[in-house]
Amino acid sequence: MFKNILVTIDLDDKHTSDRVMQAANSIVAGDGGKMNVVTIVPNFGMSIVGSFFSKDHEEKMLAQAQKNLHAFTAAHLADAIGVQHVIGRGNVYEEVLIWAEKLGVDLIIVGAHRPNAADYLLGPNAARVVRHANCSVMVVRD
Repeated sequence: MFKNILVTIDLDDKHTSDRVMQAANSIVAGDGGKMNVVTIVPNFGMSIVGSFFSKDHEEKMLAQAQKNLHAFTAAHLADAIGVQHVIGRGNVYEEVLIWAEKLGVDLIIVGAHRPNAADYLLGPNAARVVRHANCSVMVVRD
């Protein structure tokens, strides 16, 4: 049913990411679809926070994220499954939506944790992706 999926992975949340990858595996294995696995690195930019880091810090973060994402997918995917690795940079939900459009996906798989009080006021990333995506979204609960 779904031929091109975007799988969102939070490398700092192994439990949720494991569950998201399990869901993605079951969909791709059954349909033979294409899997795009994305993780997002925060963009420190020119903010005051960014001034505390070395000039090459962002480059190092992106390289480490790429290495960690490849290791994560190698541990979770069969060799027969083709995967494209994507490293986004910036706001999580905005980057997920941008990459979903760029890649022309027909399904986004996101993980979600139980909301706390702050999430009700600010809105979690998963909820924002669901509201604004131009394709189907599967939310995998933690």
